Amino acid sequence: VQLQASGGGSVQAGGSLRLSCVASGRTFMGWFRQAPGKEREFVAGISVGGGVTHYADSMKGRFSISRDSAKNTVYLQMNNLKPEDTAVYYCAATYSSSWSVGAMDYWGRGTLVTVSS
Repeated sequence: VQLQASGGGSVQAGGSLRLSCVASGRTFMGWFRQAPGKEREFVAGISVGGGVTHYADSMKGRFSISRDSAKNTVYLQMNNLKPEDTAVYYCAATYSSSWSVGAMDYWGRGTLVTVSS
């Protein structure tokens, strides 16, 4: 499975960004992020068919994950961004239904999101 993420950039607090990840296989897909000096953390995940989603508590209501199976693409819509959302965002794929960092089988290159106050 190959993953290619895009869509990062710089935005002011309160703004929005949409990240995209093109995946070559049909797997559970997740978004993770890693801020400077911090461990990588789970952001959101979606099932193979797209019918089941899961979010980290701090992202609920602001972030939305979706997938377009026809395009083999998973999206992360991020609204009302805050400076603490600044991080490198990674898409990842797994054949399991676990959303832990260690459960991911494949990782894409990260894309940087910078939120200024």
